[in-house]
Parts: sequence; C-alpha cells; structure tokens
Amino acid sequence: MIGRLQAYFRERLAPASAQDAAHRRHLAAAALLVEIARADFDYSGDEHEAIRAALEHALDLDASEVSELVELARGEAEEAISLHQFTRLINDSHSIDDKRALMVDLWRVAHADGRVDHFEEPLLRRIADLLHLRHSEFMQAKHAAGAGG
Repeated sequence: MIGRLQAYFRERLAPASAQDAAHRRHLAAAALLVEIARADFDYSGDEHEAIRAALEHALDLDASEVSELVELARGEAEEAISLHQFTRLINDSHSIDDKRALMVDLWRVAHADGRVDHFEEPLLRRIADLLHLRHSEFMQAKHAAGAGG
C-alpha cells in the first residue's frame, strides 16, 4: 500500500517532459474552444468543425490527432470546475500574439452557427479577462473573426 502511494506521488510530482507540457497546452486551448461551443447548450456540427479547423491550423496537427485532441478536450471541459486551469497554462506559456489568435478562434467557434448566443459573449469576455487581454484586443478579435456587429 505504501509503495503504491509513493509511486502515485512520484508520478504526479515528477517533472513533465517537454512533449507532455506541449500536450497540456494544446489540450487547454482545445478545452476553451469546446467550452465556447457548449456555452449555448447546443454543440453544433458547425462549431465542431470550427474547433477542428482552428486546431489543425494553429497546432499543425493531422485529422486523427485533432479528433483525439477534441475528444480529450470535451472530457476536460465537462469535468472542469473553472476556466482558470486552462487559462493559467496558456498564460504561462503563450505570447500575447498567441493569446490574441486564440481569442479570434474562440470568436469563430462562437459564431460558427451563424450567431453569437447571449451565453457565449459573456464567457468570451471572461476568457479574455483571464488571458489578460485588453478590451480593445477582445473587440479586434471579434471583428477579425467576422462576429462583429
């Protein structure tokens, strides 16, 4: 019993490899995209395709890798208590330009079904705040994504 506990903590506290760290960052970004798609309680096919397109482009992944990442992200989003676990990873590892690009992708997902729901925009605003983006950057991302108006 003690040996299993020691092994458990050794595994959890061991420094992550660079590949593991990159995977966690990708998963955090994907989970935020999924959170936006789920915000209006209607995870549409258009939103799913917008998530896939964003991940394929931003992360240079093939279709099977994107499918796996999206499924993992859906699980993470369903179990998440807070957005902080995702935004903290992104803030710790991404440049301001990367965070702006992610915000454009988040807006594209929200607008993928042809409208930005009244549940989606406040969540987008909250994510922008957690990513330390200014209101002007939030609005620029909205317009860059074609969701302005």
